[in-house]
Amino acid sequence: MRRSLFASTLILAALAVALLPAPSHAQGRSDQLPMPPGGFKPPPPAPVKPYTSVAVTLPGPYADPSFAAFRKQLAEVAQHKDRAALGKLVVAQGFFWMQEPGKDSAEKGKSGIDNLADAIGLDAKDGSGWDALADFAAEPSAAPILPDRPGMICAPAGPQIDPKAFQALVESTQTEPFDWGYPAQDGVEVRSAAKPNAPVIEKLGLILIRVLPDNAPAENGSMPPFLHVATPSGKTGYVPTEAIASPGNNELCYAKDASGWKITGFLGGGGED
Repeated sequence: MRRSLFASTLILAALAVALLPAPSHAQGRSDQLPMPPGGFKPPPPAPVKPYTSVAVTLPGPYADPSFAAFRKQLAEVAQHKDRAALGKLVVAQGFFWMQEPGKDSAEKGKSGIDNLADAIGLDAKDGSGWDALADFAAEPSAAPILPDRPGMICAPAGPQIDPKAFQALVESTQTEPFDWGYPAQDGVEVRSAAKPNAPVIEKLGLILIRVLPDNAPAENGSMPPFLHVATPSGKTGYVPTEAIASPGNNELCYAKDASGWKITGFLGGGGED
């Protein structure tokens, strides 16, 4: 459940809960505050207890056939790792990279493709930047998210969540907004242990789910990593990491001009080289 500081802040603000304090450990941003002697020690998580279910409505596909055609073209470029072809799908100038609200990390002297490469780690030796681009190309949802950039959409789109219900949930559980995610689809199975064949103890509806900090890494290369979650009933169990999405993810932004769609910006943390 990869979180973006910028996207999380923006979405939480849209949910009217931006005034709730966000812990620095949630984003690994220890540089924001002086490090105390002995290093930073996050506070213990709030105790697990039953909580009220808060519904989540998953975003649908962006309703523009030309955008679907553009994503198909982008997917082919990502598959072939064709940087020259990708350059034609990115704005030549004016590309932005927002890692935090109000802070553009894009270098003004660089072309759009070079700034995109920095943002998503396109030059990473393990190919992870191209994999990330392929994931964005496969994402059908998108929505306007930046009020000061009309006509621009960013993907993936965020879910619809009642802001007052979310705020009440955070307060009643003594948690933080970043402690919550939601199932990527209805009926996700919660298992008693971090193993694909462990007994199913519950199935999740489309609601907010508390994600606990003690996640379980994969035991071997053939098994997926798991998240430790708490359900509204107060039970705890494990779900595959990819089964839970975060309200704030890295997002790729697009705009349409006379020549068609172009990648115009990126919201989130940088890729690894």
